[in-house]
Amino acid sequence: MQELDDREAALDRAFLALADPVRRALVARLSRGPATVNELAEPFSMTKQAVSKHIQVLEHAGLITRSRDGQRRPCHLAPAALEELTAWIDTYRLVAERQFRRLDTVLGTLKEEQK
Repeated sequence: MQELDDREAALDRAFLALADPVRRALVARLSRGPATVNELAEPFSMTKQAVSKHIQVLEHAGLITRSRDGQRRPCHLAPAALEELTAWIDTYRLVAERQFRRLDTVLGTLKEEQK
């Protein structure tokens, strides 16, 4: 049960992190490859400190990681975390698709009966 609670907490942190448009833009940028805080801050009209706080939220949510490359500390997207989010969403998408297919079948049957 603890594992399920941990997984739900991780999902909550990830979705809360992605609720912010700046953080979604950072994830989109990192999907093209690693970047430093300075590189990530370039397109935004905010301080590097503000961008760093957004990065910390993404890091705490497990969506990005940082490495050390000499003086550089590039940020990297954590694909496994994104795959977990996608898997969670897909579970509910598949349920909804099955329900729509059943509804289509019922509507098709009703249409045939009305002819």
